[in-house]
Amino acid sequence: MTLRTDTDRAHMARAIDLAQRGLGTVSPNPVVGAVIVRDGEVLGEGWHAEWGGPHAEVNAIADAGQPDGGLRGATMYVTLEPCCHTGKTGPCTDAIVASGVSRVVVGSDDPTEKASGRGLGILRDEGIDVEVADGELAARARLLNQAFRKHSRTGRPWVLFKSAMTLDGKVATRTGDSKWISSEDSRAIAHRWRAQVDAVAVGVGTALADDPQLTARILDVPRQPRRVVFDSTARLPLDSQLVRAAPDPPLTVVVSRAASRAATEALEMAGAEIIVATGQNE
Repeated sequence: MTLRTDTDRAHMARAIDLAQRGLGTVSPNPVVGAVIVRDGEVLGEGWHAEWGGPHAEVNAIADAGQPDGGLRGATMYVTLEPCCHTGKTGPCTDAIVASGVSRVVVGSDDPTEKASGRGLGILRDEGIDVEVADGELAARARLLNQAFRKHSRTGRPWVLFKSAMTLDGKVATRTGDSKWISSEDSRAIAHRWRAQVDAVAVGVGTALADDPQLTARILDVPRQPRRVVFDSTARLPLDSQLVRAAPDPPLTVVVSRAASRAATEALEMAGAEIIVATGQNE
């Protein structure tokens, strides 16, 4: 359904902006933003700020500062279908109904089996006017949670592949002395991605050649991603930056059964987690 007015679209765009504040801090939950409006006045705003903490809808209701039922006649704009199950927190549908909100505009559906339209149905059964956006804003709302949506549908992670290459197809100088091919702007983008993902992974060849940190350093971030090294024979040096920093941020080294026990035990003693990959492609 196309949002009714430019005002609707503006408030949903604001909710999308708020949702982005949770990127990198709420996984495995989705990021969500919410705005409550009545008679053209913004009464409350909220976003899901940390995993296990209150959801965006609850934070927006609290920000509005109205007693139960005090939001009658108000519209809530929320980027994702409100949850209707109990997990770390109670159902957002219960909080919305209790608040008195009369209309809910949703940016995108919740693809999980626990929701999948159930939250919208509960709100409608309670007499709340529910609309689901389409068009550009709906697409933006879905894009907020690509990783969440992929994992909900398939059980697999959302993977970003980052590579730097010159126009003539080179990734380094012949001598190996080059440090960066990418620009300062592109490195800033890469660090922003690092701040938003659960893990950053490289092969042991990169770890040996570059001695990277694999952290998000350009931005002030609340937490660092897990560093992962695919290292079949456990060659990662104990004096590498990755190992010296472990276990904060955490480091996982994925080895094969060909790795020596002495090498893997030394990495574990240094703070790394060891995962032994098995199977035909180990």
